[in-house]
Amino acid sequence: MATFVDRVVLHLQAGDGGHGCVSIHREKFKPFGGPDGGNGGHGGSVSLVVDPQVTTLLDFHFRPHVKAENGKGGAGSHRDGANGRNLVLKVPNGTVVQTPDGTILADMVGAGTTFEVARGGRGGRGNASLANSRRKAPGFAELGEPGEHLDAVLELKSVADVGLVGFPSAGKSSLISVISAAKPKIADYPFTTLVPNLGVVRVDNHTFTVADVPGLIPGAATGKGLGLEFLRHIERCAVLVHVIDAATLEPGRDPMADIDALEDELSQYGGLADRPRLVAINKIDVPDARDLAEIVRPDLEERGYRVFEISTATREGLRELTYAMAQLVAETRAAVPVVEEPRIVIRPTAVDDAGFTIERDPADEAYVVRGARPERWVRQTNFDNDEAVGFLADRLARLGVEEQLAKAGAQPGDLVRIGVREFDWRPTLYAGPDYVPTTRGTDIRLEEASKRASAADRLAARKARRQRPADELGTDADVSDDDDDDDLED
Repeated sequence: MATFVDRVVLHLQAGDGGHGCVSIHREKFKPFGGPDGGNGGHGGSVSLVVDPQVTTLLDFHFRPHVKAENGKGGAGSHRDGANGRNLVLKVPNGTVVQTPDGTILADMVGAGTTFEVARGGRGGRGNASLANSRRKAPGFAELGEPGEHLDAVLELKSVADVGLVGFPSAGKSSLISVISAAKPKIADYPFTTLVPNLGVVRVDNHTFTVADVPGLIPGAATGKGLGLEFLRHIERCAVLVHVIDAATLEPGRDPMADIDALEDELSQYGGLADRPRLVAINKIDVPDARDLAEIVRPDLEERGYRVFEISTATREGLRELTYAMAQLVAETRAAVPVVEEPRIVIRPTAVDDAGFTIERDPADEAYVVRGARPERWVRQTNFDNDEAVGFLADRLARLGVEEQLAKAGAQPGDLVRIGVREFDWRPTLYAGPDYVPTTRGTDIRLEEASKRASAADRLAARKARRQRPADELGTDADVSDDDDDDDLED
């Protein structure tokens, strides 16, 4: 059973953010010391990183469900919750990340390449962070934002300079075993190679990689046999080498027919027409095969191919073939333009960008508000808390959502959708240029506690003065009890 996997579907779940805490400081002689709820921690993210030591996606085949750690909730005494640990998954070089519908998210080539595939949710703010001069003691906190969750398809496309193309049992595995240190499985039956094999070839001062991939048969471009697995791994190859079996006894097979069949499948797959080709006619150690190679060589050269007659058994012709591979690889690398370091371009937000849009859904006639901030605010709102709902309404009004809804023609009672939440629009605030924020969330207990504390302090001071000697009190010694009663009434 092959232990190589080059395509998997991952079910990813980033960590959720921790909820903020609602807490009021309690201390002796300070019955109402103000809000001290801490913030929730951020959820962990899921990232992919290229590791040269990893050569297969086999681990994800057996464990396709991946979830990062959630953030911890905040606590009293201004204690913030811990952030969830980020989860880093190691993938092979050449991994392509895409959505189930085929949209490419990242093409990961090069050791250390990192891609954040699922971002963790933000932690909610505690009531200490939500307090201000108007909202002195908020009785609510923000909820943690859910982490992203998605299905991602990982496809491994081998990164090699030269790809060996040929029918099953044409001698591709034997060729890579004699020109490099690779040790692929070799046997005298078709489809011996079920997984790609990579080998490193050194010719003088040139070093390049060669990929031996599963054999190709007619219909491979439509998925027949191991066709798609074969073709996927030659997409990145800069040079293609047709390995032709000149000693085959199968009816209807000859070097010219094999070349035509291979080129037909490559053209159907697409995207490989610009790759330079070499033709290696293999097994010329067999007398009939050598004669056949001499016969078809002129016809192949007329088509523009460079032809090499080789034998992996006797190693005849391999030196010339490897030098030709090295030359084409060097020319291809030299033709690649030098990529300059990307310059950072700062694009400020337009002055007329409100940060959200409002559209009418023709299905249910709902007004749909789309935007990063309003959708995030809705996710972080606890709708079981009236004060939190009022805070959300104030934020949306300051952003201009209510004003734009009115301009879009929304009437009281119309359905409004923000993110996953739906509301019956009941405008209770004036949202215009003269809009003044309300004092939602202000706790009147602070003012009452302050008044009681001031009265108690004045009463204690007057009692202290009555207990002092008369000569120290002076004219202030004559203090009536009626004044104390007035203070208590205040």
